[in-house]
Amino acid sequence: MMSSWRDKATAWLPRFAVVGHDLFMVWACWVGLHQIRYAMLPNPPANPWWSWEIAIVLLAQGLVFWQVGLYRGLWRFASVPDLWNILKASILGLLAIALGLALYNRLGVVPRAVLVLYPFVLAGLLGLPRLVYRAWKDNQQTLHKDGVAVRVLILGAGRAGETLLRDLRRSSSYQPVGLLDDSARLHGTKLHGVPVLGALDEAPRIARETAAKLVVIAMPSLDAPAMQRVVGICESTGLPFRTVPRLADMLEGRALPGELKEVAIEDLLGRKAVTPDWKLIRNWLGARTVLVTGAGGSIGSELCRQCARHGAERIVLVEVSELALITAETALRRAFPDLDIVSVLGDCGDPAVIGHALRTSEPDAVFHAAAYKQVPLLEDQLRAAVRNNVMTTETVARACREAGVATFVFISTDKAVDPANALGATKRMAEMICQGLDDLRSTRFVTVRFGNVLDSAGSVVPLFREQIRQGGPVTVTDPGVTRYFMTIPEACQLIVQAAATAAHASIYTLDMGEPVPIRVLAEQMIRLAGKEPGKDIAIVYTGLRPGEKLHEALFHEEEDYRPTSHSKILEARAREVHPEVLNRALSMLKNAVADYDNEEISRILKATIPEFSPIESTDTVTTIVPFPAREARTTR
Repeated sequence: MMSSWRDKATAWLPRFAVVGHDLFMVWACWVGLHQIRYAMLPNPPANPWWSWEIAIVLLAQGLVFWQVGLYRGLWRFASVPDLWNILKASILGLLAIALGLALYNRLGVVPRAVLVLYPFVLAGLLGLPRLVYRAWKDNQQTLHKDGVAVRVLILGAGRAGETLLRDLRRSSSYQPVGLLDDSARLHGTKLHGVPVLGALDEAPRIARETAAKLVVIAMPSLDAPAMQRVVGICESTGLPFRTVPRLADMLEGRALPGELKEVAIEDLLGRKAVTPDWKLIRNWLGARTVLVTGAGGSIGSELCRQCARHGAERIVLVEVSELALITAETALRRAFPDLDIVSVLGDCGDPAVIGHALRTSEPDAVFHAAAYKQVPLLEDQLRAAVRNNVMTTETVARACREAGVATFVFISTDKAVDPANALGATKRMAEMICQGLDDLRSTRFVTVRFGNVLDSAGSVVPLFREQIRQGGPVTVTDPGVTRYFMTIPEACQLIVQAAATAAHASIYTLDMGEPVPIRVLAEQMIRLAGKEPGKDIAIVYTGLRPGEKLHEALFHEEEDYRPTSHSKILEARAREVHPEVLNRALSMLKNAVADYDNEEISRILKATIPEFSPIESTDTVTTIVPFPAREARTTR
């Protein structure tokens, strides 16, 4: 008890000191203004240093200070809002003083000049010590544990640069030595005492002159082409570089305020931030139950997070992998402790499993994300592709319609447009199943297509990252191959947005922006690792793998796409599906799957999907192409 009381007393001592300082300043201001005013008279009256009048002033002003919350702030972080709060407290304090003295002596002996000047002089007396204290603390440099603080050159002298500069000056580990900005009017000026030394292009020279050891990009609003230019400038300095996180990353919990992070590949790929209609999504998801199949996968787990973040009351995780299931469940419970989570371990293609999940949870919406998706692998595993991507989708979709689920969302792929491989064909057939099951009187079936997602399990980005970590080579299938990319959170936000507004039997395609050459992606990832393509890390061209196309298509010529309420979501006019033809094909597929007859499965797919045109396997050719450093930079 004694120790606890002593700790509380110690914590309150600085607060009492601040209160004492402020009340002393009130006394000094009131008495000083009277002294100055009376000094102008030929026969000044006696001006006491203490009186009942002064006691009323201190009491009235002290109560106002407390009411406006002046002592909830810290001198260490005093800023413009604190100064404004002090001025407001001084003006309100004058009104309280005037009221108190009017009741005491009708303000009979208080000069009007004192009343006019009092709030402004008091605001200066209170604000100046706070700013001086903060400036002293900001400029108090404590050496790093090895004796030297890291010298930092900041690119960008805007608001983000100013915020970063204040954070770095409070740290004992970093010493800002200068800022660079392309705005000529800022050159030669100082920001918190740190000079703006020149334009961004002068970074290599200025980094040498200032002996900088780290470059930090403080321009979080840059688009991809501008970020590519700035990264090129950073690379030319030969120093390690970091960037400040975007506001969206901090709000989504992917970065912490004040954290310096490495430049990510998604920062360079031309993807502008997507802003969904959060109000619409919350109105649709609020207090609802959502079931996600494949909940342990890249898309499935992010869909769970998005639904939890935007109001879902209960989330049901259906996953066949026990490790993926427990990982997803643990992450959700840690991030959303109040969320009701139900885990179902099992194959959602098993009618008993999906039936049990639907009966016990009674979801309002189902996101079917479970699928096989590796193109080259599935070319040799056609039966598995059909069983998981076609049969499982039919099982889950029929179970949802029988259970009266309001919305069923099928996660498809751009490879279902003019399919040339097993993945595309099976996904296209699953789309046809969802379209055929839709009934205006029951479940609303929605299909959402998108292309590659960055950093998903088995995608090219983690593969390249691991190859770079091991020293190369980085393997690219073909110099001309391109793919559409978006981030996992962006894709899932748009999936939920599309589901919230979708009509029956609708097909939506997410606007993926411009296709990205995989060769350029490989080069940029090598540079972000601080290496040079062809010099430090070789790029090897291996030839297109089975089922791969040079370029993917997002749109089918017969689907007549039209815009929706969201600029990044397009709605397709679904092509006609003949239920009797589809049902006959499904029956034949089930028999072929039971017999493990891949030739029959392939024949049925080609007959059911006329646009399915498989790509024949080609011999693999390996080519190692060196890229001179200067030439490599021009490809960005």
